[in-house]
Amino acid sequence: MEVFLNIISAALAAIFVQNLVLERALGANVLLYASRRKEHMLGFAAAITYTTTISSPFIWMLDTLLGEVGYYSVIMPLLYVLVIAVIYIGTLVVIWRFFPQFFRSLKKYVHLSVFNCSVIGALFLCTQQGGDIFSYIGYGFGTGIGFLIAAYLLYAAVGRLNSSLVPAAFRGYPIMLVYVGILSLALYAFTGYSTSAV
Repeated sequence: MEVFLNIISAALAAIFVQNLVLERALGANVLLYASRRKEHMLGFAAAITYTTTISSPFIWMLDTLLGEVGYYSVIMPLLYVLVIAVIYIGTLVVIWRFFPQFFRSLKKYVHLSVFNCSVIGALFLCTQQGGDIFSYIGYGFGTGIGFLIAAYLLYAAVGRLNSSLVPAAFRGYPIMLVYVGILSLALYAFTGYSTSAV
């Protein structure tokens, strides 16, 4: 039961409190591209969720085994990219071999969704958060779901953001960035705000 609660609490923290896109702006460019069409949104979110969830146990192993090594912080990004690359290549080979039709539809955007700053940022944040292997898995899973929620919020608003009521200078990416900023401020309320400095 404690394992399940660790996974759920880490996932909920990644979805709402520490949403990578809305709180830290990691993967915002991919979010803007993915939110154009529902198929892209679901594909990107599935690939990000899969990659971060599968990579998280390996990152935990690396952090546990090499965390005390003095130069680990120097080679950590390289090791994280290596883990992501091995999972990416292994998954593509399996899909190519056993599901060739699915591979043809997947190959046009899978590399954008796997090799972006939201995936590697999620793994860095797993390390920063610490915890056991189940916290890493929950955080990795929650990161992908948080990306899906952010992409859906942007996808639902695209029609209204591009209406004629919006001034021509703000249509397109400028109004989308303003909208994402407002969403970020709304989600910032989940983290709490201390007024002790006032």
